[in-house]
Amino acid sequence: MSWTRRFVLALSVVFVALATALLTAPGAQAHEERPVTFPDGSGTVPKLRTGEPDLLVCKTDRAAFERRISGFPASLKARNLTLYERCVRDGYRHLQQAVDAVDRPGLTIAILPGLYEEEPSLPPPTGACATLKAPQSSLGYQVLSYEQQRQCPHNQNLVAILGKKNLQIEGTGASRLDVVIDAKYRKLNALRADGTDGVYFRNFTAQRTTFNSLYVLAADGFVIDDVLTRWNDEYGFLTFASDHGLYKNCESYGNGDSGIYPGSASDINDGRGYDVPRYSIEITGCRSHHNMVGYSGTAGDSVWVHDNEFDHNMGGASMDSAFPGHPGLPQNHARFERNLIHDNNQNYYPYVADGTCAKPPVERGYEQGVVCPQISMPPGTGIITAGGNWNLYEGNWVYGHQRAAFYLNAVPAFIRGESAWGKQTDTSHHNRYAGNHLGVDKSGTARPNRTDVWWDGQGSGNCWQSDTGAASPGALPGCGTRRGDVSGDTDRLIGEPVKLAQLLVCADYNVQARRLPAGCDWYGARGLQRVETQLALGTSLVLALTGFALWWRRLRGNHLAGAATLIGLAGLALDVAGSTLALTPTVVPALALLFTGVWWTLLGLALRPSRPVLARTTVVLGALTLLDAFDKAILMVPGIPLSPAWLRLLLGVIWVLWAVVAAGARAPSPTGAPPTPDPAPETDPGAAPGTGAAPGTAEAPGVGDPDAEADPGAAPGTGAAPGPGAAPVDTRPHGEATA
Repeated sequence: MSWTRRFVLALSVVFVALATALLTAPGAQAHEERPVTFPDGSGTVPKLRTGEPDLLVCKTDRAAFERRISGFPASLKARNLTLYERCVRDGYRHLQQAVDAVDRPGLTIAILPGLYEEEPSLPPPTGACATLKAPQSSLGYQVLSYEQQRQCPHNQNLVAILGKKNLQIEGTGASRLDVVIDAKYRKLNALRADGTDGVYFRNFTAQRTTFNSLYVLAADGFVIDDVLTRWNDEYGFLTFASDHGLYKNCESYGNGDSGIYPGSASDINDGRGYDVPRYSIEITGCRSHHNMVGYSGTAGDSVWVHDNEFDHNMGGASMDSAFPGHPGLPQNHARFERNLIHDNNQNYYPYVADGTCAKPPVERGYEQGVVCPQISMPPGTGIITAGGNWNLYEGNWVYGHQRAAFYLNAVPAFIRGESAWGKQTDTSHHNRYAGNHLGVDKSGTARPNRTDVWWDGQGSGNCWQSDTGAASPGALPGCGTRRGDVSGDTDRLIGEPVKLAQLLVCADYNVQARRLPAGCDWYGARGLQRVETQLALGTSLVLALTGFALWWRRLRGNHLAGAATLIGLAGLALDVAGSTLALTPTVVPALALLFTGVWWTLLGLALRPSRPVLARTTVVLGALTLLDAFDKAILMVPGIPLSPAWLRLLLGVIWVLWAVVAAGARAPSPTGAPPTPDPAPETDPGAAPGTGAAPGTAEAPGVGDPDAEADPGAAPGTGAAPGPGAAPVDTRPHGEATA
């Protein structure tokens, strides 16, 4: 097998392996729940009732109780003492007992200061509850039906609130830390309110579960008011398939997924533009910190998030369309206003790598600051939108991030389990980022983000404010004064190839298997470990070797080709440098494309006399590369469904194979002798400038070279017509005398 064939075969194997790796990246895992539909929307946001409670919950250790209230203001202390006397007489010792006693809508349960471990609910299930038949989630728990939850309320829940209406549960302490409901990592949920319209939670702490502290499911009307959740495997607050909801003055930290998760909020604005009649859930006055992500929402539809603080997480806030089984996909119509989103640079993946997160939850050290990230997440990011539409991000302070302030990428529909071709590009449209304060805190102190915008390039109607700093791509569609006005709008069907490769590689994360993708900088890869740098280096080496071989074998005497080759090598070196985390948001990647485009253009001109078809292809490749540089640095080219990078990539593969064949072709000997390699071209004083060929001669077509052209007047078998000074070729039969 010739070296040419070996090279082509090896290159093909590399491309096939890369494509296979990208296309077989595993799907992500997340919260799984029984099939559920949205409420009909007839409910309302419940109001706080301030009268005397109907039911009381307390412990009977009076000395411990008095110690807890000793520092309260006098009036609050007196009230708690009065309630305590009543509770000891006719109250309950466990919250679940009081919930079970609720026999009509509109009751209030007051929990007096104390630690509530709900001992009757803690033991593992027995009897029929131990043998329930139900689907198993990917995370190992059973996905129980509503009927099974009623049958066995404590299989998964410390406190189960099922089907109650307009119930209010509040702590009577001076702060939310005075009443603590503790699942001790022995239950999936600390409190589960399922089908409980109008529920109101206020002034307590819930903690230490293997999933959620406070879970509200399928409720039309709920309020979470001044509640703290912490130290959970997954979520602090999880509300799902609910409407008319309000979170206010809440706090959450130490959670393996998010502190606040309004997943599958009622999809009341599907099909609308920016102007909507109302939002299904409002979140205000909350702080979520030291979690994997402060706020998240798969199908977090129609959620109004304003005047909150998301800080010191791995990511500040995220919404996505990346997980199947969530009603309301794709995600749409979140509105973020006036939030402080800053310093979200924590990296908790080392706890997965060193085995800490493989221990039982009670041994992991959550109370000492350990967090076990449940899904893939780019640390150092402010707001992540992975497949969302019609989202508004306006007037937020986003600063101090080591990766990016805003992160936007599309998610194809097959990821969420929808295979229809028409849906595959239905995400990442009409997201507006305008009027935000980037890289500066409220006092005006500079707190820059490494990059203000990271966008994969897919979608239409997305726009950004004009004062963004470093961005990738460098040219972004601009937001007009009115919502919906976009300058430089594009409509790309697929994101940039390198960014797509990065996202697919980084998605191959599994906390249970302790699998951290080796090529992803989200998990600590640096330098040549990063997939982007590996792709840039591999591509540059292939192009450099191919270009050098073509120059050495065919164009060594051509000064234009020599200069082009040097420019090309510089461009390829810049491409590798520009792929690094530090230089990606700078002008270096665009300069790399500029130099590489000039190289291909000049190389095509040098090839024109001897390889006209390959020359034209090379010039087109150069033009596409220059267009790609323009697209990334100056203005995204409108009206094209694919980035110039994709066209450049596809044509570049063809060019490499073609150039290898051209460089390796051997010219036949005119005398019938075995073929020999083409000698280095000699320059005749009368030769045309830049051709390296003597006047009147034409290069012989090379073996296997499809675009080499012979002169029609050339003598048979030679590929060249006799030029001036050349010896005539004797074409008479052998042995005939010469006149």
